[in-house]
Amino acid sequence: MKVLFIGGTGLISEAVSKLAVERGIELYLFNRGQRDEFVPEGAKVIQGDIRHPQEAAEVLDSYEFDVVVDWIAFTPEHVQNDIQLFTGKTKQYIFISSASAYQKPQQNYLITEETPLANPYWQYSRDKIACEQLLLKAYTNSGFPATIVRPSHTYGVTAIPAALTSWAHPWSLVDRIRKGLPVVIHGDGTSLWTLTHNTDFAKGFVGLLGQPGTIGEAVHITSDESLNWNQIYAAIGKAAGHEPQVVHISTDFITAFTPPGTADGLIGDQAVSSVFDNSKIKRLVPEFAATVPFAEGIKRSVEWFEQHPELCTIDTEWGTMVDNLIAKHGVEAKPLSFYV
Repeated sequence: MKVLFIGGTGLISEAVSKLAVERGIELYLFNRGQRDEFVPEGAKVIQGDIRHPQEAAEVLDSYEFDVVVDWIAFTPEHVQNDIQLFTGKTKQYIFISSASAYQKPQQNYLITEETPLANPYWQYSRDKIACEQLLLKAYTNSGFPATIVRPSHTYGVTAIPAALTSWAHPWSLVDRIRKGLPVVIHGDGTSLWTLTHNTDFAKGFVGLLGQPGTIGEAVHITSDESLNWNQIYAAIGKAAGHEPQVVHISTDFITAFTPPGTADGLIGDQAVSSVFDNSKIKRLVPEFAATVPFAEGIKRSVEWFEQHPELCTIDTEWGTMVDNLIAKHGVEAKPLSFYV
């Protein structure tokens, strides 16, 4: 198979790129060349910027692919550009959507691909829904060969996945835990959440490449392990070698006393329990199984950061925000073992 990844070196996609090459796929990465350290040996890099459609069209004009995957399409405009660019040039186009697009709060605790799409709390999710609708319309009206994949909270060694955390400086959370500074867990920490290691996601995703039966379909790929947030933070603490000191604060309070936009992903996704039925991906890719429990995955992440001290950067603004939030809440931190 000849496959094009737009992006291909990000948090989720770098694991997929590596596995695709290992499986013998002829892989091309179209990106700006800013994360070359995550390009697997054997992949071919086409340098360009998909955000400049005319430039991208010129660079890719002579290519055709069995599959095109856009890892960095976030708005209907991005998807419309892809439809124009790849119509007639690929047998399958895979859009990376998001499980946050599912109904919030959902009416049934178990999420399937038939769960309605509706998220009034987070613009990111509404944009993904609009992208899906555009692609399904293109498939219905003109046969554009779209497949939709919905990851949930997927992480790899370059991430310390949590809820109220610093996206740009993920080591900040571990640093805070090791210093004995309090961290915030939303609610009482007992809602369920699903974290998926990118190497597990890759096994399901690579199995979808070139499958004609997935055209016009949507599928999510997640772990079957569901943990509550107290257990998640306990695992992060164990990997960091220090028990977290925590303050439980309601999502409404966090939203009210943090800068605008800070809690959008929290209130629009992570604050509600998310447990996934993975029957569809297992039917499409029978060999798929998620085998990396979070306790193991987060241990790998902490070890990776320790091996890359130049990336153990601290977000002081985020730390100040957490301190101010806890001060406003006025409740003393307790060891997490008090709750677990």
